[in-house]
Amino acid sequence: MRNPDAPLLPFDDSRRWVRMWRRLNAPPQRVFRAWADPEELARWLPVQVEGGLAVGARSVLTWPDRRTAWDVKRAEPYRVFAFRRAWGPDEAIQSDVQVTITPAGYGTRIDLEDGPFPLDEAGGLDAWAEAVETWTDALDLLRAHLDFSVDLRPTRT
Repeated sequence: MRNPDAPLLPFDDSRRWVRMWRRLNAPPQRVFRAWADPEELARWLPVQVEGGLAVGARSVLTWPDRRTAWDVKRAEPYRVFAFRRAWGPDEAIQSDVQVTITPAGYGTRIDLEDGPFPLDEAGGLDAWAEAVETWTDALDLLRAHLDFSVDLRPTRT
């Protein structure tokens, strides 16, 4: 219980994070490879990956309607994959994404954290909302790929 005489700490609500987790049936090695291997990543998220996904590298993920650059910051095999990416139509908002991979029973738990998103800057709230939608969809695509060998990405005709 809070001490009624203690001063309230200031609350800074000008920054927002996206935090999600999923439980997958795939082993940690396969989950890490899905994020860190360009060919494997292109099987479930973008159509193509230009460049490598090594630490310090800039990779460009390509979809039929857009391109997004990832600057890989950290890659600890079977444990962590982290990168920086841009959001918004002008890519003015930058955020750091970290995927933590943890063995869980016969499978894996992944924790995705993305942010911070500056809500007090122009486009910050829109970028945060886009990230929530993007990562929700992406983690569904990842699970379909790893657990069911299904590609749920929309096809263009």
